[in-house]
Amino acid sequence: MNRSEKAVIIESIKSRADVASFAALTDFKGMPVEELTNLRVRLRDAGGEYHVVKNTLARIALTGGTHDAIKDKFHENCGVAFGFDDPVAVAKALSDFAKQSKLFSLRCASLDGKEMSADQVEALAKLPGREQLLGQLLGTMNAVPTNFVSLFANMLRGLLYALKAIEEQKGKAAA
Repeated sequence: MNRSEKAVIIESIKSRADVASFAALTDFKGMPVEELTNLRVRLRDAGGEYHVVKNTLARIALTGGTHDAIKDKFHENCGVAFGFDDPVAVAKALSDFAKQSKLFSLRCASLDGKEMSADQVEALAKLPGREQLLGQLLGTMNAVPTNFVSLFANMLRGLLYALKAIEEQKGKAAA
């Protein structure tokens, strides 16, 4: 591989890493190509990508960027996964794949420039996803006016029962 090819690879990884909010470093030693392809499909569905790059090129690409914290962790056979939209979805995809495959494991990650251990990535994977959090937020926001209307209706209902009782008493007293 000549210098111009290396420069293209470095620029490609650097551009992807700068856009990504989440980058995870993984071990995949001995994995067949079919399993790596399966991982790439899962990550693509979760809004991410998976790349296997030479360690020195990856170090150069990540130096000075958002994910500079993990650049020194590249050694042996490793790949890097980038998450663009929802880091929780990418962490879940990686965590689930690591549980299924004996040859795949998480090494470390970077979330918005902060280094994370493999255990922290596992904890991130257990969080609810973006869509679920938005649904919970919407439910909470909807609960306030709903509860207000119910409370107001109960107050009026009590007043109506009191007025009805007074009407019945006056009706019995007049009879």
